[in-house]
Amino acid sequence: MKIILSPAKKMKTDADSVGTLSCPVFMEKTEKILSWLKERTEEELKVMWKCNDSIAAQNIERINSMNLYKQLTPAVLAYEGIAYQYMAPVVFEDAHFDYVQEHLRIMSAFYGVLKPMDGITPYRLEMQAKAAIRDYKNLYEFWGEKLYREVMDDSRIIINLASKEYSKCIEKYLTPADRYITITFCEKSGDKLITKGTYAKMARGEMVRFMAENDIENPDDIKKFDRLGYIFRSDLSSDTEYVFERKIEQ
Repeated sequence: MKIILSPAKKMKTDADSVGTLSCPVFMEKTEKILSWLKERTEEELKVMWKCNDSIAAQNIERINSMNLYKQLTPAVLAYEGIAYQYMAPVVFEDAHFDYVQEHLRIMSAFYGVLKPMDGITPYRLEMQAKAAIRDYKNLYEFWGEKLYREVMDDSRIIINLASKEYSKCIEKYLTPADRYITITFCEKSGDKLITKGTYAKMARGEMVRFMAENDIENPDDIKKFDRLGYIFRSDLSSDTEYVFERKIEQ
């Protein structure tokens, strides 16, 4: 069973962090992306990143001085987004690191697919960025079915905790033999159930922690998740989607 999760824009460096680093599996393709980024003008990069001058300057500096093999940080500790804050890998026990290294895969526009202990360097690149590298019209085409092939294991089970931007990389290539379960976090708004971005990101990180702490191997055990006020809604769920509702105290 594999769990897929989106990366985060905000990143940090922590070369003194835990453990032995593994190497991302698609480094050759990452090197091609880096070469392409270095060939872009500052204006082209700013348009692609859709960011302010300060963030653009920081990331242009990163590109110009980037070394893909030195001063690396484990992927699970490099991302600083909300999901990663709630996953809280900095306080993982060894068994939790072992669990996520085996089961969690972080989708990345720059690296393709990352194991939690893969050593990476900060970058800025989203899967939906307008990046026509070589003969490929975008990054979805550039990566093709490689990400699906890398994530899928003998169990044929994928738990989707990623955003649509990244889950699309996998969904396009699913076969009838695969069991693909999307986890949806929602809450009541009037008479509707809606997903709120910030709460969903918190819950995705908390879900990874829950699965690691409980050493979950069977998708049915995910239904026991009850953190951050969420409860499993069996009446709204199916074999391909597990729906959790956040109960808001009135």
